[in-house]
Amino acid sequence: MNTVSLRLSLTSASLRALAVLAACWMTAGAAQADIDGVAQRGVLNAGLAYPLPKYVAGAKFRTPESLETPLAQDLATRLKAGLATVKADAGSALNLLKSGKADVVLAMVDDNDPLRRDAAVIATGYSAGAMAIMRTDTDIKTWEQLKGRTVCLSEGGAYVGKMAARYGAIEKVQRAPADSLLAVRIGECDAAVHDDTLLNELLKLPEWKKFSARLPVQSRAALSFIVRQDDGKAIAFLKQTAASWYATGFMGTLKKKWTNNVAFEVYLDQNVPDCH
Repeated sequence: MNTVSLRLSLTSASLRALAVLAACWMTAGAAQADIDGVAQRGVLNAGLAYPLPKYVAGAKFRTPESLETPLAQDLATRLKAGLATVKADAGSALNLLKSGKADVVLAMVDDNDPLRRDAAVIATGYSAGAMAIMRTDTDIKTWEQLKGRTVCLSEGGAYVGKMAARYGAIEKVQRAPADSLLAVRIGECDAAVHDDTLLNELLKLPEWKKFSARLPVQSRAALSFIVRQDDGKAIAFLKQTAASWYATGFMGTLKKKWTNNVAFEVYLDQNVPDCH
């Protein structure tokens, strides 16, 4: 092979190699959806612990357990995009982000979660832990005394399964917080377990004074955005969004709205007196 032929051969091989690399990069780029392209795509794919089920005509409206849906919706609005959701938690976040099934995941993450080593975790400004509330005359004084007792929780709650596993409680999972809390008021459950941040707001209302006995808060974690570590634009945007929520009092407004909605839903559905 002469020099010219050798050079042409090497050039052809190099071009083929570059083409293969380019194809790999394009495939990776398609699989790992960049939040920077959400506006162009018109849809934000958000991973949530409890994607809301579709509304069924005639069904009672129920406020969901977490604030994650309105936070994701506000995020989509800021990106001028629609919102699509997929079920996720801290354990599945990395796979969803790498596969492109989620642009961002909203999940409760504690300080020691190993996810913090592999992904960018940005606090939204909301944190909570498990708190049980009961009638003020309850004989339950510790978490361990929930053994064999009926505990109400709601679908999508972070504590479903944990009360039975840790304390031997009999879990009664309800459709939503209003159903769980109503069950406590009418004596169907010995306790209700939900986020302390939201329950503390609820217990400020005078009609909840008789149900203000509580157990110490456990398992505190922060509701956080999770994105890939290499997505610098997404990280900067999410930090800016969280700062804006703090500056405008948006999170406080959401908590107040949650409290008022749940209290009203309980009021509308309570057609029997409180259990005495």
